[in-house]
Amino acid sequence: MSDHQKGFVPDGFEVPRVLVGAGFRLEPLGPRHNERDLAAWSGSIEHVRATPGFVGRSWPPPEGMSAEENLADLVRHAEDFAASRGFAYSVLDGDDVIGCLYVCQGKDAPERVNVSSWVRADRAALDAVLYAAVTRWLAEAWPFEGERIDYAAR
Repeated sequence: MSDHQKGFVPDGFEVPRVLVGAGFRLEPLGPRHNERDLAAWSGSIEHVRATPGFVGRSWPPPEGMSAEENLADLVRHAEDFAASRGFAYSVLDGDDVIGCLYVCQGKDAPERVNVSSWVRADRAALDAVLYAAVTRWLAEAWPFEGERIDYAAR
């Protein structure tokens, strides 16, 4: 583990694996979500890029990506989760991927916690619901002081 990642979550902290909210469920993002994840974000690129926390970022790429490239990305997210380097979750409605949530250590400010989430364009109304539920979850189930969390408001 690099110095950058030390102290992101305390040793022994059991990272929450599920959150159930109104109209959604979170579970760790991984390779099993590849086809559904790729369809979710690639069908909503403009919407995701306009979502608070994604404006001006390079992801998602406007040209999309291949299934193989997306799979490699999901494998990296699963490895980061297993190593407590970062925590990516699929936002699901049943088995349908409708978005993602990312909880990561700040790159330029490792004392900060960067949180971002998106939902598909056809589920845009869920964005504020997800934001409110995740904000409560971070306060109640995670070891981060609120003033350290950067999560673009909805």
